Amino acid sequence: MKSVAETLGPTRVKLAVEVPFAELQPYLDDAYKSIAEQVNVPGFRKGRVPAQIIDQRFGRGSVLQEAINEALPDLYSKAVDEAEITPLGSPEVDITELEDGDKLAFTAEVDVRPEIEMPAWESIALTVEDIVVDEAKIDEQIEQLRRRFSTLLPVERAAAEGDHVTIDLSARDDEGEEIENGQATGLSYEVGSGTMVEGLDEAVTGLSAGDTATFTTRLLGGDEAGVEAEVDVTVTAVKEQELPDLDDEFAMMASEFDTLAELRADIEEQLTRGGRLSQALSARDKALEYLLDSVDVPLPEGLIAAQLEEHFADGHGDDDHRAEVEDQARRSLKAQLILDEIVKAAEVQVSQEEITQYLIDRAQQSGMSPQDFADQMVRGGNVQAVIADVARGKALALVVEKASVADESGNPVELERLQEDGTIADEAETDESDSAADEAEGPVSTSMPKGVEFAEVVDATEVGEPDAGDDASEAAPSANTDEVKE
Repeated sequence: MKSVAETLGPTRVKLAVEVPFAELQPYLDDAYKSIAEQVNVPGFRKGRVPAQIIDQRFGRGSVLQEAINEALPDLYSKAVDEAEITPLGSPEVDITELEDGDKLAFTAEVDVRPEIEMPAWESIALTVEDIVVDEAKIDEQIEQLRRRFSTLLPVERAAAEGDHVTIDLSARDDEGEEIENGQATGLSYEVGSGTMVEGLDEAVTGLSAGDTATFTTRLLGGDEAGVEAEVDVTVTAVKEQELPDLDDEFAMMASEFDTLAELRADIEEQLTRGGRLSQALSARDKALEYLLDSVDVPLPEGLIAAQLEEHFADGHGDDDHRAEVEDQARRSLKAQLILDEIVKAAEVQVSQEEITQYLIDRAQQSGMSPQDFADQMVRGGNVQAVIADVARGKALALVVEKASVADESGNPVELERLQEDGTIADEAETDESDSAADEAEGPVSTSMPKGVEFAEVVDATEVGEPDAGDDASEAAPSANTDEVKE
């Protein structure tokens, strides 16, 4: 077999392949065997039908077609290896010549991974927001805690913001007919919370028990979602929220602490820990944005177009939505290609433990058991995509680890020693952990800030996650051998 690669653009290559007929013989033998096992021919046992009988009965062309369809993925894969390219997606294959007993010629056009000129990503500077934990934020947390331990007392007055009311609702369409499933009784609602339909807060404010008001709104759920309706709301009870006093007794009731001062100190520490984790996530996001803004990556238009076609196959979606999805797909693919370059340059390795943790995390997000999710990945042929995702996550973590990160006030941000709960580890403990990681992973050190999930570096778009690492041997289209030269 010989092949020639023609570059059609930064992300497109055309392979021209010629195959001597002798190289097709194993596939022809398999095709005859397969057909012989499927057909019934009088005088011959199943699986024992001679090749010449199959040619007479079913035509040489059907045998050639089956043989070539089986051979094309292997032949295409060999041509890809010879050309030293990395395909993205499936190729467009065209049989250009088929001489029975002589040769097979075909072309394959495919999107390929582009050449990317990377900036100096090993020492970028990142700035994240300051951690601000003031008395107002602590007071806000205390107030939320008080509300959790509040009591509701019936009152004989009109409902006001913050009150809890018991209400009945009845929705009607524009013809005055009751909407199916548009009635409800005995609902509990906090006035001013905005957690139900628009207009309800204004309608119930000022109503006393037994009062009714009517307002117009758009329904939110069920078959009538989005439908404009007239809604009658009747208040059957008004209750006032009574908050506990802020004292040591409240601290003992609401927490493990004996004094209010201890409770406030703990809340301050928790807010500080959360701020550190937010800084780590911000550093990750800003590192990715830096890479996206700094690197020029020609994107394979065919791959983008195919994904958009798949996403909008049902015909739904206006121009604005299509533009939004396309932007997301382009950003996702560009990020993957850039991070793949870092994976290659840094020789990032992925351990079985990291893959397992990734599958557990994704299974939880999907509401599936880890085993079911893993089985689904295997059945869908997505194992390599999972490994690539984990490697990209580690690559982004490596960029953040090597970056100079400071807050807006100029203070260095301790990401390397950040723990899962937002605390800062002792330097000795971190050094010991890094040493163990180095021994386990060999030459590559990609320690991630503890407790920060870097595996999902790019959110899945509605289009899906375009995987820049698709197997080159995937699904070459079946050959059309109708015009076989006998």
